[in-house]
Amino acid sequence: MVNIPEYYAGKNVLITGATGFMGKVLLEKLLRSCPGVKLVYVMVRSKAGQCPQARIDDMVNCKLFERLRDEQPDFAEKIVAVSSDLTMPELDLSEEDRSVLAENVHIVFHCAATVRFNEPLKDAMKLNVLATQKMLALAHRMKHLEIFIHVSTAYANCNQELIEERVYPPPVDYRKLIDALDWMDDDLVSALTPKLIGERPNTYTFTKALAEYLVQQEAGDLNIAIVRPSIVGASWKEPFPGWIDNFNGPSGIFIAAGKGILRTMRASNDAVADLVPVDVVINATVAAAWFSGSQTSNRSKNILVYNCTTGGINPFHWGEVEYHVISTFKRNPLEQAVRRPNVNLTSNHLINQYWIAVSHKAPAFLYDLYLRLIGREPRMMKTITRLHKAMMVLEYFTSHSWVWNNDNVTMLLGQMSTEDKKVFNFDVRQLHWAEYMESYCMGTKKYVLNEELSGLPAARKHLNKLRNIRYTFNTVLVVLIWRVFIARSQMARNIWYFVVSLCFKFLSYFRASSTMR
Repeated sequence: MVNIPEYYAGKNVLITGATGFMGKVLLEKLLRSCPGVKLVYVMVRSKAGQCPQARIDDMVNCKLFERLRDEQPDFAEKIVAVSSDLTMPELDLSEEDRSVLAENVHIVFHCAATVRFNEPLKDAMKLNVLATQKMLALAHRMKHLEIFIHVSTAYANCNQELIEERVYPPPVDYRKLIDALDWMDDDLVSALTPKLIGERPNTYTFTKALAEYLVQQEAGDLNIAIVRPSIVGASWKEPFPGWIDNFNGPSGIFIAAGKGILRTMRASNDAVADLVPVDVVINATVAAAWFSGSQTSNRSKNILVYNCTTGGINPFHWGEVEYHVISTFKRNPLEQAVRRPNVNLTSNHLINQYWIAVSHKAPAFLYDLYLRLIGREPRMMKTITRLHKAMMVLEYFTSHSWVWNNDNVTMLLGQMSTEDKKVFNFDVRQLHWAEYMESYCMGTKKYVLNEELSGLPAARKHLNKLRNIRYTFNTVLVVLIWRVFIARSQMARNIWYFVVSLCFKFLSYFRASSTMR
């Protein structure tokens, strides 16, 4: 087999979802590491008054493409923006664009999807299922298509404890559901959604499972592979460590913890946090297309599925995530933190609700009251409400663990040359979690919040100020409790003196035993 860059040389690639988080990284990686690629068609819709080409021009000027700009100044000439809307009939493609794609495309990466967990079922079906169906129909018209890569999610079948690298039959027939949703009104769909999704936690995982089955059923003679990433996080190495550009998934939670807003979260310390760096996912996706696309004569009739996860190979737990996030933001604090970073993870619902009331809602109410008194707009309760909504949709994933089969990923790695393994590395056994989490947290600071590292001394001073305020508040609180409750009761004083003397004796004994050793 030829190596990966040689396989892509002279090929035309089509990408959907190129303006999304993973799509951007895929586009950058393809152009940088496969310089022989001929053209990359990106399907983009007009948005906020910007035409597709203008959106692409803005995108390639961001920090992510900086390294590519230095190495290949003319790389943008290979990007062809195709005006399209995946929710519209015939993908809203012009006859000319449809003909160009049918005549020229060799490789398709279907990355477009809605990643909102709580999307209404009708909308999730349009973007995750119907759009996939339309893309397959377009792919059937492509005369030179070698491989169609469908990007799914490792949680499409999260109702299973053991998730193998195969397509599972969905709970309902996607064809019947599409027909039913066509005549149902929104209220009826909303009422039926919990029954339809069954054991799955949200419409996202449900519709992604339907899309996988649709791909299997409507593949025909197409060469197809499915890549299933788990929780996609900041980049590990490429194009530089820690790149992230959104608040989605864990990133928003990390920022809330760093700002001191998030103080408690329902999660199991021992549950596996199946984070996977975005460049690991993209490298595996590019390699999967190379492997299946190269199998022209003896390719398998079964669709190859790749579970792109870390939990079974290099496990990392939510308790460890919390430790590394808090320690990183204490050393390198975010600017204008509300409180010192500190998060309590608990799997108990009642304890979590107690801490939400004490550590989230009460301080937010008092802060908003203060803002009103000084004539400013209250905002903290709104922030806390948004935070709780984000935490609720993540609770299912922070409280459960899954066992993943990764045989196909291991096989794919074994098929690659030594050089390809270096350039397109997705071997997560090499991932050092402590270093990765630090670069991830620093990435949220630099690329999401746009905070300069030169502001760290001032941020550290601010954090020390918050610590002093907390110590002062605790001291005043102890004095008040003493004056109000203990000083007025002989029994309370006796109990207090007994506890203090017991602590003193214990410390004396501990010191004496340490000296004797």
